[in-house]
Amino acid sequence: MQQDAPLPGESNDAPAPGAPEAPDPRLAREARRAGVTAFVGTTIEWFDFYIYGSASALVLGKIFFAEASPAVGTLAAFATFWVGFLARPLGGLIFGHFGDKYGRKKALVTTLTMMGGATFCVGLLPGYAQIGAAAPILLVLLRMIQGVAMGGEWGGAVLIATEYAPPGRKLLYGSFAQQGCPVGNLLATLAFLGMAQLPDAAFESWGWRVPFLFSAVLVAVGLFIRLRLAETPEMRAALARNKTIKLPIKEVLTRSPMLVFLGVLAGTAGVAITYIKTTFALSWATADLDFDRTTFLTVISLALVVQVIVQPFGAVLATKWPVRKAVLWMLLPEFVLLPLMFVLVGTGDFWLAVLGMGLATFPHAMYYAALAGILARVFPVEVRYTGMSLSYQLCTTLFAGTAPIVSQYLLTTFDSIWPVVALGLAYTALTLAGVLPLLARTGDPADDTAVGTDSRTAQPA
Repeated sequence: MQQDAPLPGESNDAPAPGAPEAPDPRLAREARRAGVTAFVGTTIEWFDFYIYGSASALVLGKIFFAEASPAVGTLAAFATFWVGFLARPLGGLIFGHFGDKYGRKKALVTTLTMMGGATFCVGLLPGYAQIGAAAPILLVLLRMIQGVAMGGEWGGAVLIATEYAPPGRKLLYGSFAQQGCPVGNLLATLAFLGMAQLPDAAFESWGWRVPFLFSAVLVAVGLFIRLRLAETPEMRAALARNKTIKLPIKEVLTRSPMLVFLGVLAGTAGVAITYIKTTFALSWATADLDFDRTTFLTVISLALVVQVIVQPFGAVLATKWPVRKAVLWMLLPEFVLLPLMFVLVGTGDFWLAVLGMGLATFPHAMYYAALAGILARVFPVEVRYTGMSLSYQLCTTLFAGTAPIVSQYLLTTFDSIWPVVALGLAYTALTLAGVLPLLARTGDPADDTAVGTDSRTAQPA
């Protein structure tokens, strides 16, 4: 792949082409603001996306699939949860196309508005008892809108951070966008933990709706922050040079299909295991073990606090070490810690469950922090939004969105948690099978100059 050229002309006071580039405090401030903007925006989007997961594990089956048995109702609710993931590649393609042709900022403002509107409407949606079959149908449609929005959000948020980042720090800045995932998940879990204190009747009639309705406030804050940020320097340069691609998806699929395939595999552990540990585990612990919903939501919350703290160290580690070495050190412990987690949760003891969930958080959380930087430098700027979004969102559809329903199916079929453990370990193996060849093809993400800038001269896979 071609090396990135310096990007003069990215601000009104930039040096002329060929002149030495002086440090610019204003550009450094813009880079920090871009990182914070990416973090806040993804936190809000993930909050909206994750509250649906908590609701599907606890209450949506009863409200929208009232005529089914509890087990079938939970499966149906998890199926609607997956619908959001089915729609995510579509969102990645739509917003990747417009983000690569017209700019990252406009795409991200639209995704945040869509996500907020759909989430708010779920909070207002009548249940099966009020409007019959129309209730689950509307629920699925709103979940699809959430999925399209989330599919467009992730790639743009990562690029807002990495394309503003100083040289040599793109991988680290990509973790700003990644940090929004555990923080959004934590806020969503805490929101349901607060509502779970209500009596069952109140929780099922209106309590579960409060987090969905409250998201409107968060979206307003997110839009205010996002609208104040300018387009990224790299994209402004591409637009100024009139170097956008007419059909980015065609360019990606014809020139780099193997990079997309490896990118799909590379994301698996980072996106799928968390849904086994939260969405599925919440249902398993409250339905089959001795945990009540408040207690296990507390367990998940404490594990998410651990994730918020340890996740950034994955990006730091991948910046300080060769990335291949860092990836191995981050992922290999999963083969021990994930089975240990299920053993400890299976004891029914609160503190052992906290210990197990906390330890199992380390590998995939630290890897997830580095994942954004790994994928953000695979594709050249003109097709970067489309390429990385397609890789990541196909991964979430195939593996993350299916994780709760496949896990529940395995548990129901075999009446044992060990097939679910095997599923989680398979996700880790798939990740290693994707990320190691991807790094071999594209080099070390810590070297920002290795990123291609022209898709027509980038190396096809």
